[in-house]
Amino acid sequence: MLKNYLKIAIRNLQRNKVYALINIMGLALSMSCGILIFALVKYHLSFDNFHQNADRIYRIVTEQHRDNINYTYSVPNPLGKAFRNDYTFGEKVARICTFDDQLISVKQGAEVKKFKEEEGIAFTETEFFDIFNYPLLTGDKKTALTEPNTAILTEHAAKKLFGDTNPVNQTFKLDNRIELKVTGVLKDLPANTDRKTEIYVSYPTLKAYNEWFASDDSWGGISSSMQCFTLLRPEITVAQVEKVMPDYVKKYRPNAKNVHHYKLQPLAEMHFDARFDGPMDKKNLWILSFIGFFLIITACVNFINLATAQALKRSKEVGIRKVLGSVRLQLFWQFLAETGLITVLGALIALVLAFIALPYLNTWFNTQVTINLLQDWQLSAFLAVLVSIVTFFSGSYPGLILAGFQPVLALKGKLSQQNIGGFNTRRTLIITQFAISQVLIIGMVVIANQIKYAQHSDLGFQKDAILLIPMASDTDLSTQKTLKNQFAAISGVEKVSTFFTAPASGSSWNTSIKFDNRSEEELFRVSIKAGDDQYLSTFGLELVAGRNFFPADSMRECLVNEAFVRKLNFKSPQDVIGKKLALDGGRQSGPIVGVVKDFHDQSFHQDINPICITTISGNYDTYGVKINMNNAKSIMATLEKNWTQQHPDQIYEYKFLDASIAEFYETEDIMLKLIQTFSGIAIFIGCLGLYGLVSFMVSQKTKEIGIRKVLGGSMGHILWIFGKEFSRLILIAFALAAPLAWWLMHNWLQQFKYHINIGLEVFMLAVASTFIVALLTVGYQSIKAALMNPVKSLKSE
Repeated sequence: MLKNYLKIAIRNLQRNKVYALINIMGLALSMSCGILIFALVKYHLSFDNFHQNADRIYRIVTEQHRDNINYTYSVPNPLGKAFRNDYTFGEKVARICTFDDQLISVKQGAEVKKFKEEEGIAFTETEFFDIFNYPLLTGDKKTALTEPNTAILTEHAAKKLFGDTNPVNQTFKLDNRIELKVTGVLKDLPANTDRKTEIYVSYPTLKAYNEWFASDDSWGGISSSMQCFTLLRPEITVAQVEKVMPDYVKKYRPNAKNVHHYKLQPLAEMHFDARFDGPMDKKNLWILSFIGFFLIITACVNFINLATAQALKRSKEVGIRKVLGSVRLQLFWQFLAETGLITVLGALIALVLAFIALPYLNTWFNTQVTINLLQDWQLSAFLAVLVSIVTFFSGSYPGLILAGFQPVLALKGKLSQQNIGGFNTRRTLIITQFAISQVLIIGMVVIANQIKYAQHSDLGFQKDAILLIPMASDTDLSTQKTLKNQFAAISGVEKVSTFFTAPASGSSWNTSIKFDNRSEEELFRVSIKAGDDQYLSTFGLELVAGRNFFPADSMRECLVNEAFVRKLNFKSPQDVIGKKLALDGGRQSGPIVGVVKDFHDQSFHQDINPICITTISGNYDTYGVKINMNNAKSIMATLEKNWTQQHPDQIYEYKFLDASIAEFYETEDIMLKLIQTFSGIAIFIGCLGLYGLVSFMVSQKTKEIGIRKVLGGSMGHILWIFGKEFSRLILIAFALAAPLAWWLMHNWLQQFKYHINIGLEVFMLAVASTFIVALLTVGYQSIKAALMNPVKSLKSE
């Protein structure tokens, strides 16, 4: 029986090639998107789920309560040691201190090879590798990181540094000053982990690298470099641990206005919690999943629409089969077999398309997603379930319609549109398709406009043609000034400044302050922009009151922004001029001599922070060089030459400020690319169905068109027969899509502190583009029908 069903299905598809092609292509495109989205979602959900006892692994994080709440995945440096010594809640406790972009040098004979470790190095307590399942291939994990100046490398890092030589007992230098001996080799880290560091240094070495991080007394501040993990004992609950955490605040930070609340974050949430810099918000995975679902629905709707439209052509076949003894159930399964064949063909093409598109997906998302049906049972099961659901969803309704034909009416050819579900059913299905397409189009337009708004709005400073050149790790004050003067002397260099962080930066130095000799710290924190006297002119920052500070190497004077003035409830910027400001626990202080106009110091996701700009040369880590772009190539070559002459044992790097700011919106850029792609696919699938449906309508109205032309009907009149039907459907779809799209995008925009308003033009663009696409799709067949010779059309009847 099944063999017979398949034979008949193949014959029917061969007879209706256009119908089969439209359905197969529609299903293939939507299912390929479904496969890619499933693989991407599964990849992200698998992050760090391979560790033993993953349900008992937690990171201690900090909520900082001031005038608002700030979240950080870091803790004060001594907290991990104190927690380990004071309580037995943790079976294992480990601190890990990570520093990015570190210089690694390896001596090979007379030659010294230099490497820049973008993922950095991590000073690690030995228990870290008891908590996490990162296997050590060579060496003893209990002793490998117990002694100072020892390190373990991943296989990849060992290969990069030492080639094919056995790395154990080999040495390399960190930052040109700390010699480290390799005591073990880790198995390469899997792709689905947030831990990317490949060089792990013993924690006792941290003191030689940075004494503040190694200190057991540095409770005063938090750096994003320091993290603390624990493996809780099986009987211990999160509530038990968090109940005792306030004791550390009372003991070590009793008078701080920045009140710390230490919490436990489960391992399973680390990849997804945006508050603590989780790289993938689950909200984005839900958005992608719904888009994939709607694309598949669109293709299924297409199939149902075309299948019911084609049903009249098969009425006599069904009538004969019923007369010869076929029962309704047999006819239903026969049509379902045809649907299954189309779906399977679509799934096979979808797999090919998914393989072709996968490299682009991985590039966009910076992922390592793979598609392997033989090794990935979950993907195989998903595809099997998807094929089954699509087959039943797409084939059931048309199958019931066909199987329900009355044989007498079918053989006499007296079946009407009502017998196959009527035009209203197909209208509903077309409206569904158009509505989905318009929601995607509106989403695409809103995201594109928001990104354009963020990237092209006035940020309050100049960002174009400014190079950010990191200082070498061994830069002292004398070298700073020498190199700054050399840069300024280059023809085409307009301005040079030295500083810690540009006006807008992903890095920040936030601290509590005391204002005007008050005894208590203010409730709000201030972002410190340490910079020299050229900072304002290099970035084009505008003074609204007072003057710029004079050149100095330490804090003598300072500037604040308008947000700072508002936080203190002063009405005029002039009111803070001359008042003393103390930073960093009183270690730095000076009078306020000027107020700068507000500028965006972070992305448009965040509000403008209160800011203090002052001279603290010991914290400078970057040269900002404003250049004339007409001579950019020669200027940049000279900059590199001068920098390298001063630091021959370091690696020169640079980045343009505008490119650095663009990185704030990487996630939005990726989402825009995806929605553009998926919108295009949804529209294309809809056009395929529309084309097939119009072709069917033309064949059904051949006689009507011929009679109208004989009676004097114009081409425009005949075109309007088709146009008015689809125009009405597009407008109904728009009426349904617009409120839903507005609600979705309004909620999406709430993640931005500064965002566009969703204006009428967004909706007009969506409905206009849908009209244009529909017009182009319907137009060819409509014009062809209008130009048909009425003699031939009437004769064919």
